[in-house]
Amino acid sequence: MSEIDEQRQKVEELKRKILEQKKKSTTGSATPAAPVQDEQKVAEELSRKAAEETQRRAAEEAQRRAEEAARQKAEEESLRKAEEEARQKAEEAMKHAELEARKKAEDEARRMAEELERKKKDEAARRKAEEVERKKREEEERRKLEAQMADQTRQQKKMMGLQVFAQVLKIAWSDAEMGKEEEAILKVLQETFGITADEHAGLVQEIQLELYLEAIANGWKDGHITPEDSERLDVMREKFKISGDEHLRMEKQVRSEILRQRA
Repeated sequence: MSEIDEQRQKVEELKRKILEQKKKSTTGSATPAAPVQDEQKVAEELSRKAAEETQRRAAEEAQRRAEEAARQKAEEESLRKAEEEARQKAEEAMKHAELEARKKAEDEARRMAEELERKKKDEAARRKAEEVERKKREEEERRKLEAQMADQTRQQKKMMGLQVFAQVLKIAWSDAEMGKEEEAILKVLQETFGITADEHAGLVQEIQLELYLEAIANGWKDGHITPEDSERLDVMREKFKISGDEHLRMEKQVRSEILRQRA
């Protein structure tokens, strides 16, 4: 039961009591009419106040309901705005996430492209370095081969030079005498063929021993040494500075060879 119904019930109860009071006044001793009229006024006043109270309460209830409706509407509007804001934020967050993901993918793609380009450059640099190294090795091998060939050529030239020098030296010392003109020719040949002093000294000694050995062999070819041969050998031994022991060794060698050939 609402408050308005309760108020009406109270007003009706008051009216009923007033009517009962009037009935008692009518059936009982006579009383002045003024009190009855006062009671009626009171009842009307109470009824009016009750009606006013009812209207006031109704107005308050209507206002409360209007405020409640307004509050509910405000809450709904606030909720809608909150939902809309949340939706917008979610969309913005999604867009931001998509943007970040796209940016990350682009960065990754760019990094991979840069890495691939770097690897290509490294590979090209490596191949270039290998090519340079290969050419360098080939150049070194070519130079080494050229150096070897040049060295072989020099050695061959040196050998030929030594042979020619030895032949000329043998001719020059064939009579156990070395003239100035012969010395000049040999000097030129020595410089031309690059013959060192040690090599020259070795060749001189070798040629002198060879000439002396040939002289001994020529002297003993008839089985004996003539005075002329002996004198010639003495001159050569003195010029060539051959010791007595060396002379005896070489003479023995020649005689043994002659006896072997005659056997």
